[in-house]
Amino acid sequence: MDTLLQTHNSLLKNKKSNIRRELADQIDWSQRLIAIKGARGVGKTTFLLDYVREHCANDKTCLYINMNNLFFTERGLVSFVDEFYKKGGKLLLLDQIHKYPEWAQDLKICYEQYSGLKIIFTASSILRVKTNEILKDCVNVYYLNGLSFREFLNHETNNKFRSYSLEDILKNHESIVEGILEKVRPLAYFTDYLQHGYYPCYQEDRSFIDSLLKIVNLMLEFDITYLNQIELKYLPKLKKLLYIISGSVPFQPNVSKLANDVETSRATIMNYLRYLKNARLIRLLNTKESYKDSSKKPNKVYLHNTNLLYAISPDNIDEETLRETFFYNQVEQGRLITSTDMGHFMVDDKYSFYISDSSNNLDSKLRTENCFEAADMIERGEGNKIPLWLFGFLY
Repeated sequence: MDTLLQTHNSLLKNKKSNIRRELADQIDWSQRLIAIKGARGVGKTTFLLDYVREHCANDKTCLYINMNNLFFTERGLVSFVDEFYKKGGKLLLLDQIHKYPEWAQDLKICYEQYSGLKIIFTASSILRVKTNEILKDCVNVYYLNGLSFREFLNHETNNKFRSYSLEDILKNHESIVEGILEKVRPLAYFTDYLQHGYYPCYQEDRSFIDSLLKIVNLMLEFDITYLNQIELKYLPKLKKLLYIISGSVPFQPNVSKLANDVETSRATIMNYLRYLKNARLIRLLNTKESYKDSSKKPNKVYLHNTNLLYAISPDNIDEETLRETFFYNQVEQGRLITSTDMGHFMVDDKYSFYISDSSNNLDSKLRTENCFEAADMIERGEGNKIPLWLFGFLY
């Protein structure tokens, strides 16, 4: 216990994050069991530590623990919580809960037996938490995404631009843009965001690309293989599939060809695609009809965000790929995006979007009430033509 307290105090002495994540304002902190899910590299550990610094920095009833600590190879979580609670503990923050084998069972026991204790834990994006049969009735799940373009812009320019709903942007983009342009020229920062702005580790001194490649390899070597119980001997096939995808996106997958190239079965390829999607390494664009059917091959495959393009496949970068990947990444949060014959994306089965460069103009035949053009390299839009960068203000 003393060693864990020393580690807790040592971590709190480190510099507070330069970017305050606004998810902190959306969480109901009165809940007793809170899960913060997110992909590796989006800042879950920093998020927990910033919460402690902001709310209970000198409170001895609060304790942060990384579940990767060897202490828990011998001591069970329930036994530890019993001691912590009896000594006056009120708030326990458990980082990387997926590193603890019996995480769901022990969390449920702690929730039921210690009514005066609040537990906040982080989990891999791969881990099934809300649908876990043991915890589904007592856990409250929130998702920490990578930085939006708005968050990145706020940090780089010391502004405090707020987020907007999709409906706000579609109806009022002209007035919203004018308010932003009074303070900053967003396009001056847009390319930097595409290259390195999604993952908060871009602030660190060491090479961002090297850091991101390490994150990707950890996703493949631990998050996907361990949590999906894949034998390590199959790891090279998983890596090869990701590399093939990154060199081709966005593309319509030929599952049989992918199976031949990776030297595995079609069924395994479909599973691997799902694993990579859950790890937030790729995105699968489906039709509305096949959206919930994992046995159906996707219409298109994208990398999850533009930073991954620069890290994994810098030779496969073109403006069209960047535009589509950015839009998909920024707009999907909490929304249904499917393929459509009326443009590149259909959002919430209501709005269709064409993603274009500044020189394109949407054919007048296609200009319907719910059909929009997200145009790159324009500061201002007009009517149904909206600056692409503004879709980075949705969260």
